[in-house]
Amino acid sequence: MAILKVIEVMANSTDSFEDAIRNAVKHAGKSVKNIRSAYVREQSVIVNGDNVTEFRVNVKISFEVQ
Repeated sequence: MAILKVIEVMANSTDSFEDAIRNAVKHAGKSVKNIRSAYVREQSVIVNGDNVTEFRVNVKISFEVQ
């Protein structure tokens, strides 16, 4: 039986939501190992005038504790 732990990570990107998600997982991977899944909890954008300038995500990341 595996024991999993969940953390929340907030990340951003100027390119896309997908890139922001990748940034969240990559950043979490620097301090935790055995990442199993990522669940996007929230998405938002920063708007300047009529342009989207930043994509933001709040991601729940599950990893196995050994």
